[in-house]
Amino acid sequence: MPDFIVHIIDPQRGATRAQVQAFDAQAAVEAAHADPRHVTGVERQDAAHAIDDSRATRKRFPLRLFSQELAVLLAAGIPLLEGLETLREKESSAMVARALDGVIAALRRGQPLSAALREQPACFDTLYVAVVQSSERTGQLEQALREHAAYLSWMDTLRSKLVSASIYPLTLIAAGVAVIVFLLLFVVPRFAGILEGVGGDLPPSSRLLIAIGHIGGGHPWATVLGALLLLVAPVFALRSAAVRAWCIARFWQLPMLGPRLHVLALAQFYRTSSMLLGAGVPAVAALRTARDVISLRLRPALDQAIESIGRGERLSAALQQTGLTTPVSLRMVRVGERSGALGPMMRQAAEFHDDELSRLTDLITHLVNPLLMLVMGVLIGGIVVLMYMPIFQLVEQVQ
Repeated sequence: MPDFIVHIIDPQRGATRAQVQAFDAQAAVEAAHADPRHVTGVERQDAAHAIDDSRATRKRFPLRLFSQELAVLLAAGIPLLEGLETLREKESSAMVARALDGVIAALRRGQPLSAALREQPACFDTLYVAVVQSSERTGQLEQALREHAAYLSWMDTLRSKLVSASIYPLTLIAAGVAVIVFLLLFVVPRFAGILEGVGGDLPPSSRLLIAIGHIGGGHPWATVLGALLLLVAPVFALRSAAVRAWCIARFWQLPMLGPRLHVLALAQFYRTSSMLLGAGVPAVAALRTARDVISLRLRPALDQAIESIGRGERLSAALQQTGLTTPVSLRMVRVGERSGALGPMMRQAAEFHDDELSRLTDLITHLVNPLLMLVMGVLIGGIVVLMYMPIFQLVEQVQ
């Protein structure tokens, strides 16, 4: 019998999956002892490995635009299947068209939208499927799509602001390295020839610089290659999960940067949780689903909070005990618990902390950039001073 993977959204455990052996998909659901209402998809295990290899294509699928356009069509009174067919007709990307064809085919077979989306994991992640599935039960699919589009818009804004704030430091580093390479290749060797012809007792630092200049002048391509490796090596190093985790851990420990990164990660957690709660996902299942998309630094604390809630603790108390609140967000969550509007209150808590992004970019602009300029200035100025020190020494001897 073939192996199947049954994907389940459990009200208590969140998004889970069970691996079973069965003759077909229906038998796999029965073998997994799962409620069919909570099953989001069934797939053969060999197909699952192929799907895992194609998860990178999800970044190319315009998920935010898809949610916005489908929400507009549903608000205009167009049926779901007809709306998807409309989006398919206007699509020019072959990858997106194939995904929409698969969703439309599944809907025509009688599957709900969440199950149809689950069959396209390269384009629709677990968070998206969970939001759609819960909104199907509450009849608020249009609102759920708008909320998810707003969430993706916030994530895009966050990413673009951080990238924009990093452009100037990276440009400054590249320009500084280029100037240093120019000095070592063209300027220092010529000064070395002049100083050697004059003679005299040179300072040790100047002799070291002259030796470096000789090496650079004698092996120019090796020097240029070394400079390029110096610039490119961090990029390749950050592709390693271990190196990236180490760097992130160091950033979180910095005095001024760490607290802002923590609040920013909390804002993402609040926004994700509010979207799931607003779509009708139970609290524990919402937290378990949000765990897969929040910062790695918050996941151990969130696991503890989920265990506390499972023992009967209130959400606000569990989040406070595990450090997943700020004074403002804690009071907002408590108000949401009393009023029954927990989702909207967590969204307001996220919006309250959105200004932390502006503070983070200001920190990079006003602190990191001047520090980089100072370091580059010291390096380039030090090379120039070391070149001129023997000349000053010779002038003093002549006088």
